Amino acid sequence: MTTIRQEAETVRALQGLEDDSSSVRLRAALAVGTTPDPRFVDKLVERCAIEPEFFVRDMLTWALTRHPVSMTLPELVREVRSERTQARSQALHTLSKIGDRRAWPVITRALLSDADDEVARSAWRAAVVLVPEGEEADLAAALATQLGRGERETQLSLSRALIALGDTIAPALHAATTAPDPGKRTHALATQRLLRDPDAGFEFAIEEAKRVTALGGSGQEGR
Repeated sequence: MTTIRQEAETVRALQGLEDDSSSVRLRAALAVGTTPDPRFVDKLVERCAIEPEFFVRDMLTWALTRHPVSMTLPELVREVRSERTQARSQALHTLSKIGDRRAWPVITRALLSDADDEVARSAWRAAVVLVPEGEEADLAAALATQLGRGERETQLSLSRALIALGDTIAPALHAATTAPDPGKRTHALATQRLLRDPDAGFEFAIEEAKRVTALGGSGQEGR
């Protein structure tokens, strides 16, 4: 009797993940994460790629983290290679939450410079979590190639990712402060300021860096 009831609950949860109502999908994802079952993994990954609501996607990610890494990791790595941008972005986000460094090889230079800002931002966040010990400087150099990219939100994400790597980013930032592109120089200077003073605030750091760049400086004098 219990088995029949459990089967019915499983079917109901799987159907709930596809319901037209976002609140039903949210409850279904919560239920799936509360009582993990290997049969849920494929559907959770599938829904991550197409779910339109942020808060439901976040619950789907949480539900995936509740399942064995041996089951979720291969599925998520496959999704990172998908042509669908949301599939890539959400898979990377989930990998960053799982934090298993066996996923590191999937973080390629192409992903770190993905044309879609949301995918790139997810890749940056995942990279700083998954990077193996001793490879932080190489990652910092790769991330530094993206300085100056996008709007404020994207730039802030990159600065946060770089700062999470600590002092190992110093050489890459220093090199970027002399780049021909003023946007790249400004972003590098702002990130340097935030590395020295995390409480400065990104907007303040950017405005200060703009003034330095406009005056033709690198911000290195007297540091």
